[in-house]
Amino acid sequence: MLLAALAAGGAVYCVMTVVAARRYLAARPTQERNTEPISILKPLAGADEGLEENLRSFFEQDYAKFEILFGVRKGDDPAVPTVLKLCEQYPDVPAQLIVTGEPPYPNAKIFSLAAMLDESQYSLVVMSDSDIRVNSRFLREIAAEFRDPNLALTTCPYRAVPGASLWSTLEAVGMNTEFLGGVLVARMLEGMKFAVGPTIAARRSALAALGGLESLKDYLAEDFVMGQRLAEKGFGVGLSWTVVEHRIGTQGFRANAAHRLRWSRSTRRSRPYGYIGQVFTNPLPIALLLVALKPAWWPVLLVIAGLRVAAAHATACRVLHDPVTIGRWWLVPLQDMASFMFWALGFFGNTIQWRGRKYYLSRDGRFEPVK
Repeated sequence: MLLAALAAGGAVYCVMTVVAARRYLAARPTQERNTEPISILKPLAGADEGLEENLRSFFEQDYAKFEILFGVRKGDDPAVPTVLKLCEQYPDVPAQLIVTGEPPYPNAKIFSLAAMLDESQYSLVVMSDSDIRVNSRFLREIAAEFRDPNLALTTCPYRAVPGASLWSTLEAVGMNTEFLGGVLVARMLEGMKFAVGPTIAARRSALAALGGLESLKDYLAEDFVMGQRLAEKGFGVGLSWTVVEHRIGTQGFRANAAHRLRWSRSTRRSRPYGYIGQVFTNPLPIALLLVALKPAWWPVLLVIAGLRVAAAHATACRVLHDPVTIGRWWLVPLQDMASFMFWALGFFGNTIQWRGRKYYLSRDGRFEPVK
């Protein structure tokens, strides 16, 4: 009966995902032109797969006035030659490379962002990871959203683009069919009271109201906390209508598993009740377990499978226009099994591996290196 109840909850969640996706698409406003100058902050660490094309997409923006700041810990970082090459190829784009040194606290990304923010000059700021690729209209569309004077921060939905490995393809399918669904449902039920993802745009004044970016220096999920704190202070937090590409690269099983486990444990610490509720985002494994115990209940599996397909189509196809999920739809059940496994594993353990170091996660989402 417990499995039946969980399966029913999963079915309801799938329906809610479809409704949430439709409401999100229907609410897209008519964009008005905005020429507010923008500072782009790009923290870098190493030469990621596809780094040059990722960064090039920010140089090739169809926008009147913007600057790009790149932050690295050391001058000999492998990403530096790529940055210098692009700066030479696009001399008309104001760009600056900042060597920050080693961070004095756990979150190196926040340290890099804070250093770049101090050197930037515009009041509208885009913070974007190195594995993000955008189209030439990106800044124009982001700026248009900030015509709304109540908007302080917006987080961009992302379409995961995998590398050549099966494991990265499975993760991309999960991001595009499951992760975004959770964001859309939360938006529908209570509004955006958090931020997620590798690309966030914000007003400088809102970041200052947080006490500066360094107020997030001890949190692993700094993006989530950033949006959460701004929402608590009464600032407008939104989910952008601008979709970016998240180039997750080619990962083998070991690297991919470590990444997923880190994400699961981080989510559990950032929003523990929401993490428990994620059991409803994976209805297929629940339905399979139910039918394994009660074979006569096989129609339940067919219903759940149909609803899961509808939910996946609503997010991956209608919102993200994801060719990977469209072309490899048969990977969705396999990904759901993997996702359910990592969700279950996320309840155990309080340490993560990140960029070659081991960290301890505390109950409030803070983290610190293990000595």
